[in-house]
This record gives sequence, structure tokens and C-alpha cells, in this order.
Amino acid sequence: MPSFDTDRRFPSARMRRMRRDEFSRRMMRETRLTTDDLIFPVFIVEGSGEKQAIESMPNMHRLSIDLLLEEAKELVSLGIPAIALFPSLGQSAKSLDGSEAFNPDGLVQNAVKALKDKFPELGVITDVALDPYTTHGQDGIIDATGYVLNEATVEVLCKQALSHAQAGADIVAPSDMMDG
Repeated sequence: MPSFDTDRRFPSARMRRMRRDEFSRRMMRETRLTTDDLIFPVFIVEGSGEKQAIESMPNMHRLSIDLLLEEAKELVSLGIPAIALFPSLGQSAKSLDGSEAFNPDGLVQNAVKALKDKFPELGVITDVALDPYTTHGQDGIIDATGYVLNEATVEVLCKQALSHAQAGADIVAPSDMMDG
């Protein structure tokens, strides 16, 4: 039977010697997280003066564009470089074909324009997805049986991404994940 050294004291063992002091931890860490690495998610709604609590996300709210601009001012002052916009639409803006997703005067497009006008240095990321825009909540256009029509969906997603870019979005993030 092999013999094991059970003396776990230095110098027999060098337990965490590289993590003992603050300077060595700072010098040797692999990952450094700063405000430069942050993207703040913002949920937006139509209207003015709207601030709706999101029960499943404590301290997060759905904001109308006017309040979004106030939030953005604070984010910029904190050095947070970017925000990601996620729309929350009322039923009247939803349809089977999700056409509001590429409306040049839609909620996201207007929010992007307002943000870039007031805070050009703030990175604006938009979510390219159809679930907020469809009455059925699917991320795609569906036929009468509920089957997702891939080609029709991809066409609408392209229109949506283009409308976000034309509004001034810095990044369009395709969370819909249709067609790979």
C-alpha cells in the first residue's frame, strides 16, 4: 500500500499561496469584471409616465420612453456602456403576422431614436424576436395548424432587424433563433 504524506502544512503543501494576498489575487486573476462589461436590460412600454413593476424581477420595471430616458441618464453617469431593449406590448399592437415588429414608428424604434438623440455615446441593443408582437406568443409566423412558417418568419425578422438598424440601434440581437 502506498504511503501518503498527511502533513498539509507549508512547505509540504502550498495551499492557496497565490491567493493569500490581495496584490497576488489581483495580479493573477483571469477575469476582471468592470462597468465596461455591463449591459443593462430595459423593458419598455407605450405611454408616458409609465413605471410598471415586474413581479418576477425585483427592482426591475417596465418603463415608458420618457422614464427610459431618465434611467439612461443614470446609466451613463455610472459608466454603463450599453442597454438592451425588450418591448412589452398591449394586445392591440399584436397580430398573427407580428407586423408591428418592423413599424418604423413602433415602440422599440421610437425608443432607439430617443436614446440615440439624447445619449449618442450609449450603446443600444435591440432584441430581434417576434414573441412580443404575435397574438399567439410564438417566435414565428404560424399557419392555421400552429406550424411555424420558417421562410415567412425569417422575412419578418429581417424587416425587424433592418428597422432597428435604421432607427439607430448599435447592435441587433437575434434571440428568435429561427433558421439556425
